Order: sequence, then C-alpha cells, then structure tokens
Amino acid sequence: MTSYNIAMISDFFYPQPGGVELHVYHLSQKLIDLGHSVIIITHDYGNRTGVRYLTNGLKVYYLPFLVLYRQASFPSVFSAFPILRNIIIRERIDIVHGHGSFSSLCHEAIFHSRTMGLKTVFTDHSLFGFADVGSILGNKLLKFTLSDVGHVICVSHTCKENTVLRASLDPLNVSVIPNAVVSEDFKPEKSKARPQLTIVVISRLFQNKGIDLLTAIIPRICSQNKSVNFLIAGDGPKFIDLDQMREKFQLQDRVELIGSIKHEEVRDIMVQGHIYLHPSLTEAFGTVLVEAASCGLLVVTTRVGGIPEVLPSHMTVFADPEEDSLVDSINRAIDIVRKNKIDTSRFHDEVKAMYDWSDVARRTENVYNSIDDEDINLNLIDRLKKYYSGGPWAGKLYVLCAVVDIFLYIFLEWWFPRDNIDVVKKWPNDHVNNESDSDYDIY
Repeated sequence: MTSYNIAMISDFFYPQPGGVELHVYHLSQKLIDLGHSVIIITHDYGNRTGVRYLTNGLKVYYLPFLVLYRQASFPSVFSAFPILRNIIIRERIDIVHGHGSFSSLCHEAIFHSRTMGLKTVFTDHSLFGFADVGSILGNKLLKFTLSDVGHVICVSHTCKENTVLRASLDPLNVSVIPNAVVSEDFKPEKSKARPQLTIVVISRLFQNKGIDLLTAIIPRICSQNKSVNFLIAGDGPKFIDLDQMREKFQLQDRVELIGSIKHEEVRDIMVQGHIYLHPSLTEAFGTVLVEAASCGLLVVTTRVGGIPEVLPSHMTVFADPEEDSLVDSINRAIDIVRKNKIDTSRFHDEVKAMYDWSDVARRTENVYNSIDDEDINLNLIDRLKKYYSGGPWAGKLYVLCAVVDIFLYIFLEWWFPRDNIDVVKKWPNDHVNNESDSDYDIY
C-alpha cells in the first residue's frame, strides 16, 4: 500500500466548531490510521498560533494570516506561497487536499501546489447560487482554482451537480463522499419520559440557516402546543432577533437560548430533546442531522440542497422553506412523538451502519490513488490552456496569475533553495512503513 504525506488545508478548523472543521479533523485521524502522514494548515485563532499537536500526532500549522470575514483569511493570491512552499518541502507533502469554497487559503494552496507539480484534491462542502454578485464572483474564483486540480470531492450528489455547473467541471472528475459521525459520541438517552416535549435547535445563527423562519414559527408553535419547549444552542448575528422574539411574546420560560457551545457538548444538548429542528435555507449535507438522529431525535428539516439524501424518510419530517409549511411539519412531528408512532431508539444503530469515518477515509484514499501524475502534470502550454478557458476576460487574468506564480516559484527556489530547508521527522506511526525515509536526512 502506498502511504502519502498529506496536507489538509482550510481556513476553517478547531477551535471553531462546524461541519467543515469536523470533517477535516476526523478524516485526518482515519487517514493516519490507514498509514498516511497528515498535517493540517490553517490560519491562527487568537493565541492559538504556530505548530500544535492534536490526538494521534496530528500536526496543525496555525499561520499568522489576516482574517477577513467569518474566519476566512484575506485573499492575496501570492503572499502565502513562500510559507506554504516551506511547509510543503519540510513535510515532504505528496498531496494537498483543500476544503471549503469560502476558504481563501484553500484556493491559494491548491493553486501554488499545482505550480510545484503536486497532486491536489478539493472537497466542496457548500452550495452556491448563480445570479447574485457574490455568487458570480465566488464561482469565478472556484473556476480559477479547479481549472487545474487533480480531483474534486463533494459531500452530496446535489453538491456535485452544483459544483460541476459552477466550475464547468467534467463530472467524471468529481466524486461524492458524504460526511459521517462518530456514532459512539452520539448515543441516545435510555428514557425520555418527561411531561414537556422539547424541540432542539443547534446552529450558527445566520440568515442562511433559516433563523428568520425560526423566529417566526416559535411563537406559533408555542401558542398551539402548551407543553412544547425550545432549546436553542448557537451564536451569530441573529441571536438578538431570537432574544427579542422571546421577550416580545413572553416565552422566556419556554425558549432557552444557550449561546455558543463546544462540539463535545452537542450530544448532551440533543438528548434533552425529542425533536430536532433544522430550518436551513441551503445545505450541502447537514452533519448535524445525522448527529441528531443518532441521539434518537425525530428530525424536522427543510427539503433543500442535499438534505433529502442524508437520512431515511422514517427519520425525517420534511417541510418547504417557508413559515406555514414548517409549522405544519413540526405539528405533525409532535403528534408522531406523542403517540409513539416511531421507535426513535432504533435510529442510533441504523445511523451507525450508514455513516462511518473509516469508510470516508478509505474512499478518499481511493481518490488519491486514482490521480495520475502524468495526467495532471502537463506541459506549460497545456496547463495555461486550462486557465485560459475560464472566460474572455477572466481566462486572461487566470493565465497571468499562473505565469506570475511560476516566476515566483523559480525565484523562491533560487532565493531559498530547498536544500536549505530542514526536513522534519515524522510522528511515529505503527501503521506506516515509509521506505522513502532513507532518502532524506532527518533533522
């Protein structure tokens, strides 16, 4: 078996909670178990800067980059190249795997890695539109990054369709590998014999997560069901709207706002409820839905994006992303739970059989194995043709960036020769038998 030195790169990682962050962490851990060496490169988070080690010897580089918005680093195109090149050489990286359409660091790393002739993989976790200015610019950036990439992974089939259209990709170069959960961390409570029925919401409190809908439907649900409470965890700009709604309708004793929580606290919050509510307006996958079902909660969610692919129909009650439909679906779910029409205690074992990070890692490993160096490392003219196909004006800009990057790489090789860069000693891994260690001087 070939063992790889892999760099997972994204702006989004621990200590920030979220789906991308968990995906990167758990995938890295399972790839290490398969015998690969994995590092993570992200930007610094407060005083968490420099090099840190996590469980299983997972090394994280927290780089001192300027954060622009929602933990995405400032896009600079070229300024990250020197430090990324240094890390890639030091760690003897074979594959650069970027995560997240919103991550500037991910896009820049894939671009520079292709200039260095490395294998690259991109995983898309989001859905984008095509009409508004932000989506148009974001799609142009994605087209630039994916014009010359080894392979693309999407977390759902809906996400794949969206990414193929946005970046004008060959569908054969895009694989679907869903997220997973550590089912042992999301075990249900043995008994939920409580007089009050609790609806749980755990989400970032942003507009795209449907928090405006949530603010509108909570008073209606509470007025129609006197024995229903809400437990809401998460933080964001919409927190104040929920707080004001609670005060306006005097629901302080029935709507609890917990605020931001750590991921290890998610299970303890979920098992306090009977129904999990997810009113999102857009979602590529929705790992939190799998976590909720694993905890034995009936899931009420909007029928958007890749959500219909996530769970079997008996675990979910679907609604359209609008107020009346959500109210009807929640009332239907309340009736199902009260009358014990579904045995939710069986959900955990079903989810455990469906989603497993070891399976995700093996499928990702197959993607790595499928990338052929001869197919991706074309001559310069053919590589520039890929970028030139980006559009009448964007294509010329892409080509200019690629040419500048090549000259920058040549300069860096002269200014700071790779022979002067110390190669690091790898963390001991019983699974790895890397014969290439003898080819390097270890410092």
